Amino acid sequence: MVAFAGWSLPVQYRDSHVASHLHTRRHCSLFDVSHMLQTKILGCDRVKLMESLVVGDIAELRPNQGTLSLFTNEAGGILDDLIVTSTSEGYLYVVSNAGCWDKDLALMQGKVRELQNMGSDVSLEVVDNGLLALQGPTAAQVLQAGVADDLRKLPFMTSAVMEVFGVSGCRVTRCGYTGEDGVEISVPAAGAVHLATALLENPEVKLAGLAARDSLRLEAGLCLYGSDIDEHTTPVEGSLSWTLGKRRRTAMDFPGASVILPQLKGKVQRRRVGLMCEGAPMRAHSPILNMEGTMIGTVTSGCPSPCLKKNVAMGYVPCEYSRPGTPLLVEVRRKQQMAVVSKMPFVTTNYYTLK
Repeated sequence: MVAFAGWSLPVQYRDSHVASHLHTRRHCSLFDVSHMLQTKILGCDRVKLMESLVVGDIAELRPNQGTLSLFTNEAGGILDDLIVTSTSEGYLYVVSNAGCWDKDLALMQGKVRELQNMGSDVSLEVVDNGLLALQGPTAAQVLQAGVADDLRKLPFMTSAVMEVFGVSGCRVTRCGYTGEDGVEISVPAAGAVHLATALLENPEVKLAGLAARDSLRLEAGLCLYGSDIDEHTTPVEGSLSWTLGKRRRTAMDFPGASVILPQLKGKVQRRRVGLMCEGAPMRAHSPILNMEGTMIGTVTSGCPSPCLKKNVAMGYVPCEYSRPGTPLLVEVRRKQQMAVVSKMPFVTTNYYTLK
């Protein structure tokens, strides 16, 4: 167990890290992510509030559709990444990182007060639910046994409220942090243990901890806030330009737009890239060098890939070194070894989308 953001979280359960990782890729695993901050934004001006804080086009979301977005500051830095869902019940459901709980809540509550003082109809509630992530190719099959809704009609980044294995009032969202098909279930706290127990009765399902969660998300090319992106990283530098809504780009009305938008035209010093190497695994803070041996960047996340049997990492390099296939050097334990810039995701993602 390790301490994280005021919570005590398991690094792994009975199975080894690698066994747990591979079980998720081949079957499905249950992750307790109840430490995440869940909030509801209510009122007629809920979209106005959220769009004053994030880079995405929240107004265009269809009922029960969600999107990954970013809180940004006026300097263009990323304050956190989050998922915003526009629910058919008339509120925005927001999930953001536990490590940014205090900062995110203060940001949203401050904007709520500011808009309320201007006469806007908006409020915020913290959702005191558990959050269980069921991830892997058999996740939908496992969950279908406990719900009346047809999960074939719930594609990636959509959400619905339903009864799950006898627990009413659960919000099931088709998303996750592994690159696999799966769901995150916001479950009333009183029913969380019952639901987890019911899911684990299926032999397909095993518990997984932080170690597998980290290597799975890295294979999928997904960022960890505080490591791969932070307040000193812009969405363009972080290779997250796709989160910038087209309407928002035109309006230039999100925090940091005057810094971020010129970077879309190529005026950016560095970019987040994927790296692969053999030999000793790359880790956070490993120096990245060009072939002449000059340090040009730093690894932000790295681990051996259980699926590829190679070492994968991500880090920041100047734009001229960001093209896939570019050979570089990485310093691991004071020894230089060959690395190559690689496309992400490293392992093909398997999100469930309706054709």
